Amino acid sequence: MAAADAAKEPTSILNVSYDVSRELFAKLNPVFAAEWKAKTGKTIDVKQSHGGSSKQARAVLEGLPADVVTFNQVTDIQVLHDRGNLVAADWQQKFPNNSSPYYSLPVFLVRAGNPKKIKDWGDLTGKGVQVIFPNPKTSGNARYTYLAATAYAYEKFGGDNEKSRTFMKSFLGNVPVFDTGGRAATTTFVDRAIGDVLITFEAEVQSIRREFPDRKFEVVVPSVSLQAEFPVAVVDKVVDRRGSRAVATAYLTFLYSDKAQTILAENYNRVNNPAVAQRFAKQFPPVRLVTVDKIFGGWKKATQDHFAEGGILDQVFVNR
Repeated sequence: MAAADAAKEPTSILNVSYDVSRELFAKLNPVFAAEWKAKTGKTIDVKQSHGGSSKQARAVLEGLPADVVTFNQVTDIQVLHDRGNLVAADWQQKFPNNSSPYYSLPVFLVRAGNPKKIKDWGDLTGKGVQVIFPNPKTSGNARYTYLAATAYAYEKFGGDNEKSRTFMKSFLGNVPVFDTGGRAATTTFVDRAIGDVLITFEAEVQSIRREFPDRKFEVVVPSVSLQAEFPVAVVDKVVDRRGSRAVATAYLTFLYSDKAQTILAENYNRVNNPAVAQRFAKQFPPVRLVTVDKIFGGWKKATQDHFAEGGILDQVFVNR
């Protein structure tokens, strides 16, 4: 019986993740597989699926057999519970830091010499400035950008909703194309040479700089930005059906290990591990971070207010 049970254990798991994490998990997965082999004597292949975070969540709801999800916004995991009961109600309590092993923030990538002299969010509403980031309707990456810009406007105009909406109308009006995900937006900016500034996660902009040193791209960290959490969860219905709960749980636990936290920080993701964070402190410029909870009353309220059908985002789009 034991031999039969062992034969049923899967030799692979599927991590369904957000758009710009391909290279990151390509570095993490072999390290986990080696540790799992050393610990259990078993071989495991971590397969990947990438796309816009919200689009990926819908795919899992529609049957994509994810053993684990590693998304870039809380709502994309919460919906797996609310609409499909695929993850536990208390999924945020299953791992440290509300099940978020690392975090980041939206920052700017500009072209060599920063010809439009972009330094902060307010510079992105000027005439003739083209801003590149994906569609907030399909991308968690873009929702962070949209909310970060909105938080800046709230502060700038002392909470005046009308002035803030006018600001966001100008900001969104400077976006020539809305791609569905963060990597597509990067392609638009880098390969198609469209736009004066790309807004995406800090890790992505640093990755672009390293990949294209001849372009002499420059990173601009705004005066204030929004903390972007990267939540993770085991997809209970899938792992119980496949018999992969142990390895799936070990995989997400591994992301909090010193070794994984080091890989995350090496790739410009900010981590909560104090020792690792201290070692890499020089590569992370100080920035004042605000949160979705503090400024927008949490993701549920932010989604209802801004991203639901007929919400503030739609209103600004219609009137831009």
